[in-house]
Amino acid sequence: MMRLPKFTYLQPKTVADAVKMIADAGKDGMFVAGGTDVYPNMKRRQWTPGTVIGLARVREMRGIRASATSITLGANATLTEVNAHREVRRLYPAVARAAGVISTPILRNMGTIGGNLLIDTRCNYWSQNYEWRKAIHFCLKKDGDTCWVAPSSPRCWAVSSSDSAPLMTAIGARVKLVSRNGERMIPAGALYKDDGIDYLAKRPDELLTEIELPPVNAWRATYWKLCRRGSFDFPVLGVAACVHLDGDRVKDAKIVLGGVGSHPWETDAGKALVGSTLDDESIKRCAEAAHGVGKPLDNTDFNMMWRREMVRAYVTYALRELREKGAAVPVAFKPGHTV
Repeated sequence: MMRLPKFTYLQPKTVADAVKMIADAGKDGMFVAGGTDVYPNMKRRQWTPGTVIGLARVREMRGIRASATSITLGANATLTEVNAHREVRRLYPAVARAAGVISTPILRNMGTIGGNLLIDTRCNYWSQNYEWRKAIHFCLKKDGDTCWVAPSSPRCWAVSSSDSAPLMTAIGARVKLVSRNGERMIPAGALYKDDGIDYLAKRPDELLTEIELPPVNAWRATYWKLCRRGSFDFPVLGVAACVHLDGDRVKDAKIVLGGVGSHPWETDAGKALVGSTLDDESIKRCAEAAHGVGKPLDNTDFNMMWRREMVRAYVTYALRELREKGAAVPVAFKPGHTV
């Protein structure tokens, strides 16, 4: 049985208390919300914080606030709450769908939307127990000096494993970060860096408190996830597509890939759709462009070359769904829903 290391556990009741506690703890402190990622990583000794700050009692971070045209998600809203919320499903069904394909029902009852946005990067050589990692002399992400995915590389290639991050990036959601020095709102996409170790642009003393979804205004979005099983698994490929329409023509479009790099990959593939009516030819051009930049490595499930081919396929499926507004698709491909 894997056991947690010893740590001091603190339970703030306000955001102000929480950011004071993390500032006092310094590098030895860590926030935990649902704990579905933090605690397993602590048991595997991937993280060994001396102070863990539990956020479950911080009321300010709970709940989902809806206005006539937009919604703000408290970072402590569970994935189940996001998936089931009536106004999220009505105005942002793609967001509800992305939350609903994460892990399992039991873990979605515990895991939070803020936690999924900040979830650690993963890798075949990193996501193992301590003894396994010790047997290979650890890896560059922690305790070692070699990235076993690319041994000659000076950087870590652990892969982004969030389902919500690509979609939030594609639709232009914003997140609020709070510290003792104040607060700031940044685009969701600006939350990430292309580095398997230092993967967040958020400072360690900052707390993500809420996610602001953009007003619904002539745009549609969807999220498609590739994984081996129908539940539980992390994505080995995620495709978030968002198109802004002017009549029946595409005014702007974003294609964001998850599971193929250390951060949600904002591609330029959407440019191939601008001015089109989401016809077959423009969808094909967009899918080819995304395939050209989506270059997964051998650091997670499935053959990496097949995963790269699936970039082309899944971008095509996502865009056809946006065009056809819910046309039938194979169950195995786990489609998202349009906004």
